[in-house]
Amino acid sequence: MRTIVTGGCGFIGSHLVDELVGRGDQVMVIDNESSDAHDEFHYNNDAEYAWYDIADYDSIEHLFKGVDYVFHLAAEARIQPAIENPTLAVRTNVAGTCSVLQASRHHGIKRVMYSSTSSVYGLINDPPLVETMPRDCLNPYSVSKFAGEELCKMYWSLFGLETIIFRYFNVYGERQPTRGQYAPVLGIFQRQISEGNPMTVVGDGLQTRDYVHVSDVVEANTIAATVTGSEAIGQIFNIGTGTSYSVMDLVSMLSGPSTSHVHLDSRQGEARHTMANIMKTQRLLGWHPKVRLEDYLS
Repeated sequence: MRTIVTGGCGFIGSHLVDELVGRGDQVMVIDNESSDAHDEFHYNNDAEYAWYDIADYDSIEHLFKGVDYVFHLAAEARIQPAIENPTLAVRTNVAGTCSVLQASRHHGIKRVMYSSTSSVYGLINDPPLVETMPRDCLNPYSVSKFAGEELCKMYWSLFGLETIIFRYFNVYGERQPTRGQYAPVLGIFQRQISEGNPMTVVGDGLQTRDYVHVSDVVEANTIAATVTGSEAIGQIFNIGTGTSYSVMDLVSMLSGPSTSHVHLDSRQGEARHTMANIMKTQRLLGWHPKVRLEDYLS
């Protein structure tokens, strides 16, 4: 198969590229390397790379010719930076997604897998979170990612372009971002422990999250690309584990003789608790998470 992975130099995208190359696919990566969350980007010697902004339709359109599947992961992907720069988040996550979908439609792509976020559930929904719950977007990041979901559904219903939408919960694993104060909490803790600094806990640390390993996220994408049956097309799927942990749980699991922690002020625009209901994903995609957070941390 010929596949495109947007954002394929980043955390999740680079793992997906490695898996697709390992399966024998011809992989084209589109990534402008604008993220500041990584100490380094990741490349696969057997993939092709194009350094374009996905919002620049005229630059990326020709790359989709002859491609079978598209995995769209490129995004302004963090909440706090999106609050600081909403226009960039909207340009990348809305206009960029529309560019990817239009190029896919123009060149007859078989299916597009879109990476969205559990942050669209916001504060009004009580866990476990189900795909049919109303949206409650609290910040520019979740608003822009939800707009991308709507574009995916519209391109399926209006133009017949097959799309599948994933709402990722908190993804962790090898290559997770570790730079900056707004990196995912496990990446921050990883960096702080390696530098001999105390772990920084935002607020009281009792907020809970559903942590899903990057290898399980990759498997969900590869399953979705070739799943048969029309029930899954145009649908939204939670990608989590159905189990949640507090930040203080993480501190306890990571603590050793030389580790400590300190508390920081709470942040605006973030949900207190998240946990995925994954029954729909299990039923229609046959996907089940395999990696347990406790095993990974130990």
